[in-house]
Amino acid sequence: MMRTITPRLRTLVLLFLAVTGALLAGAGPASAHAALTGSDPSQGVVVTKAPDQVSLTFSENVSMNNNSIRVLDPRGKRVDLAKPDNLSGTTYGVQLKSGLGKGTYTVAWQVVSADSHPVAGAFTFSVGAPSRTVASVGDQEAGGGVVGWLYGFGRYMSYAGYIVLVGGAAFVLACWQRGSGVRAMQRLVVGGWLTLTAATLWLLLLRGSYTTSGSVGDIFDLNLLGQVLQTKTGAALVSRLLLLAAAALFIAVLFGAYDKREDEEKRDLTFGLAVGGTVVAAGLAASWAMAEHASTGLQPGIAMPVDVIHLLAVATWLGGLTALLVALYRAPADTPVESAAVQRFSRVAFGSVLALVATGIYQSWRQLGSWSAFTDTAYGELLLVKIGLVALLVGIASISRRWTGRLAAAGGTETVEETVEEEAAEEAETKETVKASAATKEASGKAAKSGTGVSAVSGDTAVSGKATATDEDPGRAAQLARQQSAMETARQKRLRDADPHRFGLRRSVLAEAGVAVALLAVTTVLTQTEPGRTEQDAKAATAAASSSSTSNSSSGALTLDMSFDTGGKDGKGVVRVDLDPATVGSNEMHVYVQRPNGRAFDIPEVKVAFTLDAKKLGPIPVNPDHITTGHWAANGVQIPIAGDWKVSVTVRTSDIDQVTVSKSAQIG
Repeated sequence: MMRTITPRLRTLVLLFLAVTGALLAGAGPASAHAALTGSDPSQGVVVTKAPDQVSLTFSENVSMNNNSIRVLDPRGKRVDLAKPDNLSGTTYGVQLKSGLGKGTYTVAWQVVSADSHPVAGAFTFSVGAPSRTVASVGDQEAGGGVVGWLYGFGRYMSYAGYIVLVGGAAFVLACWQRGSGVRAMQRLVVGGWLTLTAATLWLLLLRGSYTTSGSVGDIFDLNLLGQVLQTKTGAALVSRLLLLAAAALFIAVLFGAYDKREDEEKRDLTFGLAVGGTVVAAGLAASWAMAEHASTGLQPGIAMPVDVIHLLAVATWLGGLTALLVALYRAPADTPVESAAVQRFSRVAFGSVLALVATGIYQSWRQLGSWSAFTDTAYGELLLVKIGLVALLVGIASISRRWTGRLAAAGGTETVEETVEEEAAEEAETKETVKASAATKEASGKAAKSGTGVSAVSGDTAVSGKATATDEDPGRAAQLARQQSAMETARQKRLRDADPHRFGLRRSVLAEAGVAVALLAVTTVLTQTEPGRTEQDAKAATAAASSSSTSNSSSGALTLDMSFDTGGKDGKGVVRVDLDPATVGSNEMHVYVQRPNGRAFDIPEVKVAFTLDAKKLGPIPVNPDHITTGHWAANGVQIPIAGDWKVSVTVRTSDIDQVTVSKSAQIG
């Protein structure tokens, strides 16, 4: 039997499709969470001698394969050797062939950041003088195209499935235990499990193509799938599938043995299911935390548990809201959701919102790092949209709480049910009349065809003819069944709508669900967007490189910018070395240390050393004097001969955290 889609339900579905399509399609290629903060040679630089290697420095650790860094000569041929190596910290390099000629070289790179997202890019440098180049890096788009869109949609559906699964089960256990026997609730929770399982398998299949070629044809490449299974993200997806097997057992008990128990017997089983369900739900949430934003960057040991709590709070609130909506619209008239259950959910939702706000504030600070990032970065702008939607959702929820209070004050549904019982009795009589009338007409028609008068059919024959007509005419039986179903649906609708408080609650909860759909879509796009801290780090590094290039071309002085990460708390920054006039003999040196946001960074110690490998000269140590916050200087720095010098800077940010970064430059 086909069910008619109500206008409100149709509106919700259209809203879901519109918001999801607009956000996911508008997102384009997935913004990476690792940014290129430096390179040697630098972008656009002209060097007098071909370098022995090309090194790239990222804002976080990345994963690489044989094709992650490609260096192409002016004719488009590769001149890099072997697989890229991790030189130090977040700096990776690849060796180049010897005897490279003059011209413009292209460096193309494609890696996977520590939080599972692909990142790609390209830049050029020249040896001797710039030249024309035919090198093409059109295949360097990472996370975009059809595969990127499909992967983003899979992420959205995985979040949606998790929220419905966890929130629906929590609503039944904590708020409405009678709901374990309601078919609509069973379908909702099972649907959440199926959605999350299918989306996880889908992401596992797409992952290889998503992080490499982006080709639809590579989706079913078993070699890529094998490589994915060896990565952190692959392990997280496999762990999620194993936990979903445990979730299936939980669902079977919840809607099987638990539903068949009496109320007294349910108490002990409720506690056991609550503990087991919480463990499984937290494990599923950890499968996101261990492979994405929370697993890298600042304070991962705190960020991952906070992320798990955040996801649990979201699922309890929005998933429970979805379950309440289904209960209000689809629960049968003989098993309505009680006002006490709605009140319990209101308290649970309030606690979830408090946890959501607390964990969200921490996550926002961790990903942005400054107030300016709210308006200066794409992540910050999306976060403002999310905050606005959450505020709107809380506002509508407050209206729902008022309807809940009125529903409780009115004494629940008992009065309404008594009112509708009389209507139900009248409908039952009407049904029998309709059936008898239909049977009589059927029998009369048959009698007329056989030449027998209608008057020959007695009242008893008409009644018995009801069953005969129904049995002999399946079409008529189906018509009667549809009439009965329509009448039952109308009766249940009158029962639901007879209470104005319950009707108002349904409308406000429906509005909440509509906002929740948009909120989930924004959150999905947010998880694929470069965090504000990383974006600002990249901007600062680019600006420093540009300033260095301008300074070199205008004054002849040497300026080198190097990103560093000591690995400790507050250990990231950029160190700048200015050498003037950068020639043989005496030079004046200034060292500036800045935080990623560009502010002066006062650290315990800075050391500089100069090495000329070609002449086996050095290292020549220099200990600059501390001038002011973030500024060190030294006079009379002697450079004995001209050459390609390696300038190494040792930065110490605490008693135990230090790192040495270096760059090569022509001096003299």
